[in-house]
Amino acid sequence: MPEPSTNPPSDATTPSPASGGGFKAWLPLIITVVLMPVLAYGMTQFVLLPQLQKQLGGGGAAAGGAPAASKPKPVNPKDKPVTVTMTKVLVNVAGTMGARYLLVTLSVVGSGEDFKAKIDDHDAQLRDMACGVLGSKSLADLEKPGERNLIRNELIAGFNNILGDSTVSEMYFPEFAIQ
Repeated sequence: MPEPSTNPPSDATTPSPASGGGFKAWLPLIITVVLMPVLAYGMTQFVLLPQLQKQLGGGGAAAGGAPAASKPKPVNPKDKPVTVTMTKVLVNVAGTMGARYLLVTLSVVGSGEDFKAKIDDHDAQLRDMACGVLGSKSLADLEKPGERNLIRNELIAGFNNILGDSTVSEMYFPEFAIQ
């Protein structure tokens, strides 16, 4: 009787054992580590930053849906700036269910001989637009640093939309009280 062999018969169909690890096993990790920072940089530079600039008045539409303030027209030396004050714009603060309100006085600056007349003629429309912008702000919005500048830009854009042209060049808040 022949003795059994301790070596298994060599068979062409049995696969040889794969080498452990190797470059192919690490390739997905290497691609991920290299590709992710590149994608993050590209998204920040070309998608996020342009959208933030657009919303903060760098162009396009402002966050509230109002068109961005167009550049004020150059002031003629003979056209001195005229300031018109809109007193007591009173609105409820959004999200407080009428328990809190905002009282604002607006000083609107523009140029032209008929600027004051334009403001007086459109007083109701301007107050309504200002109430809409101010009334959409929550208490948290109003307390954010720099929020007044965003509100100012929205109001200037809205006033210029109503009055036509770039009539309003600047706006100030002599009174801005949250009660």
